[in-house]
Amino acid sequence: MKRLVMFCMLLMCLSGCKQDFVPKPRGYYNIEFPEKKYRLLDDVSCPYTFMVPNYATIDRDTSFFHERPEHPCWLNVKFKDYNATIFMSYKDIQGRNTLEKLVGDAFRLTFKHSIKADFIDETYFENKQNNVFGFIYDVGGNAASAVQFFATDSTQHFVRGSLYFNCEPNADSLQPCVDFFRKDVQELVNTIQWR
Repeated sequence: MKRLVMFCMLLMCLSGCKQDFVPKPRGYYNIEFPEKKYRLLDDVSCPYTFMVPNYATIDRDTSFFHERPEHPCWLNVKFKDYNATIFMSYKDIQGRNTLEKLVGDAFRLTFKHSIKADFIDETYFENKQNNVFGFIYDVGGNAASAVQFFATDSTQHFVRGSLYFNCEPNADSLQPCVDFFRKDVQELVNTIQWR
C-alpha cells in the first residue's frame, strides 16, 4: 500500500511539471475618468476668470512657506479622486514684479525639474480676443510636476500654474492621468479672461 501511494505521488509530481512558468508583467490599475464638463469660475475678488472642470474643487492658498501669499487669488484646483492639484499663483505686473522677472521665474521653476525630466517641451498659446498669451510646459519622465504653464496680458496680470500628483512620480503609471488633466490645463488657459 505504501508503495502504491508513493508511486501515485511521484506520478502526480512528474505530470504536473510539464508547463513552463512565465511571470506576469507588472501592471497598473485601470483608471476611470469622468466626462469632461466645465463651469465658469467667476470669483469677483479675483482679477481673472477661467473654466474649471466640474469634478474639481477650488481652494484658496492661504499659506506660502508659513506666510500669506502675495495675492489672495492664489488658487488650488483639486482633483481629490485622483490625488492631483493644479497650484495657481497670481501676481500683478508692477514694481519689482516686472514681466521679465515673472517670466524668468516661471521658466526657472519649470526647468528646475530638468534634473529628473527626460524632456521639457514648451507650447506657445495665444488668445487675442481675451488678450492672453503664454506657454504650457510638458515635463516628461519622473519629474515632480508633469505640466506647468504661465499666462499673461504682458501689462497687468500674470498667472502661473503647475500640476502635481501627491505621490512618488512614476511616468509610466501617471501618464494616463497626466494626459487627462493636461486637457483641463489647456481649457483653463484658453478660457482665462482678465477683469
